[in-house]
Amino acid sequence: MAPTETTKAKEEPAKTTKPRTLADMADSIDLATFDQILEMDEEGEHDFSQGIVYGFFEQAENTFTQMEIALKETNLGELSSLGHFLKGSSATIGLTKVKDACEKIQHYGAGKDETGNNDEPDLEVTLDKIKKTLETAKRDYKEVEASLREYFGDAAEPASSS
Repeated sequence: MAPTETTKAKEEPAKTTKPRTLADMADSIDLATFDQILEMDEEGEHDFSQGIVYGFFEQAENTFTQMEIALKETNLGELSSLGHFLKGSSATIGLTKVKDACEKIQHYGAGKDETGNNDEPDLEVTLDKIKKTLETAKRDYKEVEASLREYFGDAAEPASSS
């Protein structure tokens, strides 16, 4: 019985570390940008902002799936285009970490380094960087998705686990 209690004690702190307010998410969300979306809500309601954010969730999931396919097909032009697209969508709602990772994917897909200033002629290096950056982008996305679902009072699990 003691191991079960110990296990439960170890699990409890993880549940309490989730952000409870927007300020707690400041490392992942540009609060000024996100506040502009919240200002469009009716007072006391979040129907508009929640619709925008949840629409982004669906768009991001679809784009990540397309990126995985493009990566398997070694389609750098498509990866650059998809990175650019999701970078813009992420920036619109203020998801800074996702935006930054997608910008790197955009640059890598264009045959450049992460800054977009220098050429990267080695295809294998480029593909490896895209793969790692895509994993980071998806992880950062899942973290902010969970936080925003919690913020909006949605206790349900995210739609997918990719």
